[in-house]
Formats: sequence, structure tokens, C-alpha cells
Amino acid sequence: MSVPDKSIDPKLLESAKKEFLANGFEKTSLKAICDGAGVTTGALYKRYESKEDLFSDVVAPVIRDLNGIIDKKSSIGVSALTDKELIDAWNMKNGEMEWWFRFLYERREGFVLLICRAEGTEYSNFQHDWVEKMSANTGAYLEEAVKRGLVASAVSKEELHILLSAFWTTIYEPFIHDFTWEQIEEHCSVVCRFFDWRRALEMKEEKPVKNG
Repeated sequence: MSVPDKSIDPKLLESAKKEFLANGFEKTSLKAICDGAGVTTGALYKRYESKEDLFSDVVAPVIRDLNGIIDKKSSIGVSALTDKELIDAWNMKNGEMEWWFRFLYERREGFVLLICRAEGTEYSNFQHDWVEKMSANTGAYLEEAVKRGLVASAVSKEELHILLSAFWTTIYEPFIHDFTWEQIEEHCSVVCRFFDWRRALEMKEEKPVKNG
């Protein structure tokens, strides 16, 4: 029994990523991918049923990492958070936002494939779908803040989705426009100043704890 040549797999994935980044999913040909990897189309079809299956495999690590963040945040019981922790969750701190940008920058090629090269795949609406996931998670924090009277006037789910769409657009765009890390650092500072969530939600200050 012949042993499959596993050395072909990373060559295919790297060539596919290069072609998808350059041309987008729809305009990329399997022949170009195979030529770039130095393999035959027969070798490709032994591993993937379609071009979309190959695209999905290329972006799989980024999808896994992004979903890991959602799972981690969703596992936090918001009812167990203190008022201070709930209020701090809405603070736009440069360090926390820089963490997000760094996380995406380290995965920028796969992230770019998802946000602007995926037309024709199951990820065609990734930008909208990601905001939907974040809205569900963020909505739980907002609902708990409202329940505790920390928010003067809560926004609706629809309004929160609109606000988060605008917020995430400011995160997508630097990657779409191929910003350097230095440009992203500057952009991060602007985003932190621009999005004052506590003011937008009319969030109250934490009440000081009285002694005695």
C-alpha cells in the first residue's frame, strides 16, 4: 500500500493562500494553485473535493482562533461580574484594543481572506456574521448592566448591532488597506478616542463603597 505524500499538503495550502490573496476566491484557478505548489490537479482532488473546500482549509486556523475568543467570552457568567468589572468592560483602553489589533495582525493573511477575498464561499458574509456573534456576546453584558441600573438609557438590540458594525468596520479597514503595524498602532489610538461606549450608553459611574 502506497503512503500518501504529506509534503504536498503545506505546499498546496501556501500556494492556495497566495492565489486567493492575489485574486480572490472566484477568480482563482485550481490550475494556478497546482502550478504554484508544483503538483498535479489530480493530487489536489485527492485531498479536496472542491476549490471551496481548499479555501475553507486555508482559513480554518483563523476561524478556530476567532471562535476560541467567542467561546472564552461566552463562558464568562456576566451575573458573577462586579459592577466595576461590568463598567470596565465598556472602557476603550488602548492596551486592550491594541491586543485585538495585534491578534488580527498576527493572522492578517487569513483575516484578509475572510473579510475581502471570500466572495463565493460560505464566508461571503463574514463581516456581518462576525458582528452578529459579537453583538450576541456584547448584548449579554449590556443586558446585565441595564438590569443593575448602570445604564441610564439602554439601546435596542438593533441599535447595538449598528453601532458594533461601525466599530468593527474601523477594525476591518486597516487590514483591507494593508496598513503597516506602525500605522495600525496610530489607528488604534484614534479608535479608542473616537468610540466612547460609556458616553454613548450613558453608563453611570461605579458607586463608591462606603466604609463602616
